[in-house]
Amino acid sequence: MLRIVVLISGNGSNLQAIIDNIHDDEIDARVVAVISNSDEAYGLTRAKQAGIDAFVVDNANSTSRSEYDQQLQQQIDQYKPDLVVLAGFMRILSDDFVNHYHGRLINIHPSLLPKYQGLNTHQRVLDAGDTHHGASVHFVIPELDAGPLILQAEVAIHNDDTAETLAQRVHEQEHIIYPLVIKWFAEGRVKMVGNKTFKDDKELTPDAAILHLI
Repeated sequence: MLRIVVLISGNGSNLQAIIDNIHDDEIDARVVAVISNSDEAYGLTRAKQAGIDAFVVDNANSTSRSEYDQQLQQQIDQYKPDLVVLAGFMRILSDDFVNHYHGRLINIHPSLLPKYQGLNTHQRVLDAGDTHHGASVHFVIPELDAGPLILQAEVAIHNDDTAETLAQRVHEQEHIIYPLVIKWFAEGRVKMVGNKTFKDDKELTPDAAILHLI
């Protein structure tokens, strides 16, 4: 059974989607701990309601990013995870932390990467006049939002969309593709080799990572 630690900073809706899929026996896995950098994160409540250990690793007592990440890593490693899942964890992680979990650290980002790395993706895609938007699940490497893709969900942009309506539709797709990727990982179907994603022992091209959803 795949042991998962989930890192959050806020509401934890993707965490809930993962918990629900595991509960429904869709994924042979267990979330063994949820860790947040904020004690106000509602995702901590979601974890406790599901009987999952929930902790806050606060950065108030850390003098640097690397010191914080060392504290975070120590907390994570107590649970001996097979996979560390970033689910709205709003911190940039140090290279040492990322490299420590090489090949077993994944993230979901609200854009069709490599487009719109960073923040405020929904407004930026509207400002650019794009016709499609989406979400991407990828392995994490030291470069921000640049790790090899695993799966993307694409949604059409409507003429009357706002950043809020677009975000809602993208979130709906995130709740589909993130549990699916974790299921693949639990089944041994997806892995990172070097700086590339392999699915079913075949290198996954960026075009093959797109799941077309409206």
